[in-house]
Amino acid sequence: MTESHPAIVFDPVTEPDAESGAAARVRQDRLTKPPGSLGRLEEISVWAASCQGTSPPRALTRPRVVVFAADHGVTAAGVSAFPSAVTGQMMANFDSGGAAINVLAEVAGATVRVADIAVDCDAPLSPAIGSHKVRRSSGNIAVEDALSETEAVAAVTAGRRIADEEVDAGADLLIAGDMGIGNTTAATTLVAALTGTEPVVVVGRGTGIDDLGWMRKAAAVRDALYRARTVTRDPLGLLRVCGGADLAAIAGFCAQAAVRRTPVLLDGMVVTAAALVAEELAPGAKAWWQAGHRSPEPAHDLALSHLGLKPIVDLGMRLGEGTGAAVALPIVRAAIATLTSMATFDEAGISEETP
Repeated sequence: MTESHPAIVFDPVTEPDAESGAAARVRQDRLTKPPGSLGRLEEISVWAASCQGTSPPRALTRPRVVVFAADHGVTAAGVSAFPSAVTGQMMANFDSGGAAINVLAEVAGATVRVADIAVDCDAPLSPAIGSHKVRRSSGNIAVEDALSETEAVAAVTAGRRIADEEVDAGADLLIAGDMGIGNTTAATTLVAALTGTEPVVVVGRGTGIDDLGWMRKAAAVRDALYRARTVTRDPLGLLRVCGGADLAAIAGFCAQAAVRRTPVLLDGMVVTAAALVAEELAPGAKAWWQAGHRSPEPAHDLALSHLGLKPIVDLGMRLGEGTGAAVALPIVRAAIATLTSMATFDEAGISEETP
């Protein structure tokens, strides 16, 4: 049983609609194909029908990507191949439409929003981007807490409010993305803490660090885990001690999306680590999620297994930003379209009897 914080209480998560899911399965078995021949597309279509509460499901009209950006003080420990200044520079790239997520979201028919949660800069890139900013950077989790308790609450609340804003604006599927140098170190620590796994098993190469960088990263995760040993059953405490403002906001975002009965495509390592915490904050939320992809980071596979989620694609992607989920989005669209638009045997006048 996990501890809760009085300032962070989510409404109960209701399950996706089982009746609509059952109707979707019946329809799948009546379509002009052998049962099960479309593989995962059939499972995803049933999930979509359950989330929407209708069968056949409606085509998606407003998928929305939100990229949560923040810096992490642990970069001072030499855990990344890139300097922290890149986070702020990438914010401008997102805003101008030049990043990978901008390109892939356009291909998938989604739009992109950027949220500065804790980028280490004097002022946000714009008032809209910085409307939910919590602080500049997060603390170095190897030696100090990432956030104060007040900041941890504020960051989770920011993610919850962003989810509400997007759902209220008509989003029918949400994708969380991440941008922040050093964020895989904090995310790996969360996964290790929540799954009881040793650092050497879960630490990956992140942005492409060398062997010495990997050793520094493993040491930082080890030290952060030691500092977090008393809060492993407290999701807010974990975010405060060894997480970060962006991870806390993503956790709030994923949890609130489930509360609002809105499906989510999870992205890679950082987002899935935050989703592990979100499931602790809002039990049952994972029923509203699909894993967009699997990254090469060992902690990502561990987190997916812990959540019981199977990735839709596995292309060796490790960029973050929401890119893996954006690549999976057309597959979700295809799954919905097959269930909705294919003819049944009766409609097509095709006999199911074998000769």
